[in-house]
Amino acid sequence: MLIQTSNALLTKEDFKERKDLPEWLLREYETFHRIVTDKTFPCYFGMAGENKGELRYAYIHQKDWSTLPHALEAFLTLFENLKHKRHGLFVFVEPFQAESTIEIYRQQFWDILQYLHKEDTKEWPADAPRDPNHYLWDFHFHGQPIFVFGNAPAYKQRKTRNLGNSLIIGFQPRKIFKGLEGTEKGGINSREKVRERVEEWDALPKHPDISHFGDPTHNEWKQFFIGDDCEPLTGKCPFNHKEM
Repeated sequence: MLIQTSNALLTKEDFKERKDLPEWLLREYETFHRIVTDKTFPCYFGMAGENKGELRYAYIHQKDWSTLPHALEAFLTLFENLKHKRHGLFVFVEPFQAESTIEIYRQQFWDILQYLHKEDTKEWPADAPRDPNHYLWDFHFHGQPIFVFGNAPAYKQRKTRNLGNSLIIGFQPRKIFKGLEGTEKGGINSREKVRERVEEWDALPKHPDISHFGDPTHNEWKQFFIGDDCEPLTGKCPFNHKEM
């Protein structure tokens, strides 16, 4: 089933008002909403965004990702209006017939980012590193740097990364973190409070791959889809830039 690209970007109200959305999506959104609005949910920003209707959503089928580039592009245009400075996008991927492993969800996550890169109509900024091993590498789409993170049902220990039966991909443009950067006092305090709550929810210490953007000892790509444990990721980043 294909949807019109003009309708690819969804609001909270769309889940109640639109009649063309698939049943699996409605179920997964209800689960997502219940989890992130729980008063004990660690991420204040996600909770507040969902309660205020500031988040945006999209979905893709297992065999058709064609609406996603248009949805992400439409989402990024929201930031031309300053009142949307804290918006985030969550993309629901049609669930597998049976739950899979962290490795399979991680591979699909990177396959989707690679697809977005292939379909991107704008070049990356000239000064943006192409090599994921560079400590200042970041994912870009439509010229914008974006923090992307994966959530999947295979997370059993890191429960904050399990938001339902779908692979759910979060997109947060870097500009929404203005004033909350890892080197800013406000950013340090906010992140530490959230991370303390995450550790309490997960009953695990902070994952060793979690840091802040710009940390010269850190590879940002590893933070996009962390492990369900306390072991740092090893090996090569699955993402390849067109120019490489």
